[in-house]
Amino acid sequence: MKTVKTGTVRSKIKRGDQVVFIAGKEYNRYDSAGNRQPYRGKVMAVDARNAKVKVEGAMIVKRHRKPIPQLNREGGIVEQEAWVSISNVALIDPETGKPTRVKIEERDGKKVRVAKSGKVIPESGSYKRESIKKVEGDAE
Repeated sequence: MKTVKTGTVRSKIKRGDQVVFIAGKEYNRYDSAGNRQPYRGKVMAVDARNAKVKVEGAMIVKRHRKPIPQLNREGGIVEQEAWVSISNVALIDPETGKPTRVKIEERDGKKVRVAKSGKVIPESGSYKRESIKKVEGDAE
């Protein structure tokens, strides 16, 4: 019988990061001159438990969708991004612009992601959940 793992699963790739494909279909993209240009894009979603990511504009698949009149949803063929294995992408080093591996270090009492070059990978604001403060104008 298969045991089910519980607890938090963390990924070194976060939503909003810039990644480059290092394997798979998107790795073998070619430009007009005939040179291989692996696809670079922004991570839209991360499924750490299954080790999958969705990259903006990559791995486009077509889904046939039935219309649902109650929800005012049109039918037809919809193009969307598919999940891709996290092992097929690598984070882009902010210093060199090349694919890099990441390690987690503690600096100034905070855990940060560090590239091979030693440069700290900045956290993208698109995945952080911060409380939204309401700005009240002239509420005196």
